[in-house]
Amino acid sequence: MYQAHLSPGHLSFPQSFVLGASTAAYQIEGGADAGGRGPSIWDTFSHTPGKTARGATGDIAADHYHRVEEDLGHMTDLNLDAYRFSISWPRVMPAGEGGVNEEGIAFYSRLVDGLLARGIRPVVTLNHWDLPQALEDKYGGWRGRETAYAFEKYAEVVGAALGDRVDVWSTHNEPWNNSFSGYGSGAFAPGGTSHADALAAAHHLNLSHGLAVRALRRTITKPGAQISVALNIFRIQPASPIDGEAARLFDAVANRIFTGPMLYGRYDSDLLADTARFSDWSFVLPGDLEVAHQPLDVLGVNYYEVMHVRVNPDYDPQKEQHGGTAFPGSERIEFVRKSELARTGMDWGIEPTGLEEHIVALSEEFPDLAIMVMENGAAFADDVIEDEGTRRVLDHERTRYIADHIAAVYRAHERGAKITGYFVWSLLDNFEWAAGYEPRFGIIHVDYETLQRTPKLSGHFFAELCSSRSIPVLHAPEVQPTR
Repeated sequence: MYQAHLSPGHLSFPQSFVLGASTAAYQIEGGADAGGRGPSIWDTFSHTPGKTARGATGDIAADHYHRVEEDLGHMTDLNLDAYRFSISWPRVMPAGEGGVNEEGIAFYSRLVDGLLARGIRPVVTLNHWDLPQALEDKYGGWRGRETAYAFEKYAEVVGAALGDRVDVWSTHNEPWNNSFSGYGSGAFAPGGTSHADALAAAHHLNLSHGLAVRALRRTITKPGAQISVALNIFRIQPASPIDGEAARLFDAVANRIFTGPMLYGRYDSDLLADTARFSDWSFVLPGDLEVAHQPLDVLGVNYYEVMHVRVNPDYDPQKEQHGGTAFPGSERIEFVRKSELARTGMDWGIEPTGLEEHIVALSEEFPDLAIMVMENGAAFADDVIEDEGTRRVLDHERTRYIADHIAAVYRAHERGAKITGYFVWSLLDNFEWAAGYEPRFGIIHVDYETLQRTPKLSGHFFAELCSSRSIPVLHAPEVQPTR
C-alpha cells in the first residue's frame, strides 16, 4: 500500500473530537432498481436529457449498495471515528408514504451494525435531496405541505428501526439547495423555476424539520443520541464597506430563511419584505414556526468557500425574474471572484481562515449548540499512477486543502468555539449531482469502469490524522502547497 510521507504535527485534537467522512445515498449507492427501491426525483431529473453533465445518472454511481462490506473495510483502514451517510427515502418507503420496504430498512440496519462492529459511530441524514418521485407527483414535492407530514412519518419509521444504535441524526442536508436550486433556479431536481415555489419549499422543509425532530425524539432509544440539521450557512463578506446591503440581502435569503425558523422560531421582517414581490407567504400557517423551532443538540455546518458579494450597480427592478435565477432578489447582488485566491476544480475560492472565523462566529451566536462541520472538501484532478500492478493516486492539492481546513477547525477550537467534529467530503468519488462524474471529491478514488477503490494520498493523510489525533506534517515532494 502506498504510504504518504507524513509525521505527526503539534496540533492535537482531544479524544472526544469526532473525525469522520460523509456521503449521500443517491451519490454513491447505485442499485437504483434493487431491493424494492422506488424512483426519486433525482432518478427522473438525471434521466431527462440535458439536465446533467454528459447525461450522468446515479443508477450505478459507486455501487455502494452492492459493495458495502468492501467500503466498510476502507472506513476501518481510514481509522474513522464516525461515518455520516444519508438514508434513501425511496429505498425505505418507495411511495414516500404508506408501505415500508423491509429490504431497504435491512440494508441500512446491516450498514449500521457493520459500522458499530468496527468501532465507527453512525451519523444519519434523513434527507439529502432524493425525494420519492411519488410525492413530487402527488403533492408537488416540497411545494406541498403534505410532503412535510409524509417526512414526519418517514422519520418515525427510520427512527424506530435504527434509533437504538445511531449516535447523531440530521433531519435535512442543505435545505437551501433542496429548495432554491430544486424549485427556483432549475439547476437541481426536480428542476422547478419559480421563486414562489422555492419559498414555499423552504418553509415546508422548515416545518418538516420540526416535525421530524419530534418524531425522532418519540422513537429513538439510544442514550445520548443527538439530533441535528446540516445547513450550508454561508460565510458572507461584503466586497467593500459600501456593500453591506448586498451581504444583508444574501444573508436573509440564504441563511436566515432557515436559521430563523429552526433556531429562533421566526422569519425576520427584512426577509419577508425582500421576497414580498415573489410570494405573500400565505403557506405559513398558525403554529408552523413553533413546530419548526425544536430543541437541537448539534448544529451541522457545511463549508466550501466564502461568499464575497457586492451591490449590482446595473440592477434594474423591472428586469427582476420570478424564477430561473439562483434565488429571489439575486439580480440585486453580484458575487465577486477574488483573483488572489487559489481555486478548486469547481472554481471555488480556497479560504481556510474563513472556516475558522465562521465556526467562531456561529459558536458565539449559538453558544448552547455543539457545532460539527458535516461537510468540507474539494474537487481536484487526481494523478493516477499505475506501477507494476500497483495503483497510486496522488492528490496533492486536496491533501493540502484538507490539512489547511482541519487546522482552521483546530484554531477555532483553541479560540473557545464549541466545535466537536469534522467530516471530510467525501469518502468516495461519486455522482456530483448536475455536474456528473467529472468532479472528484473523494479521499478514495473510484474507477467508474471497474468500480475499483484506491485510497488517495488524502486518504492516507486522513487515516494518519484519525489515528494520531494530530494534524500530520506534509513533506515535499509528496505534498506541495496548493497553487
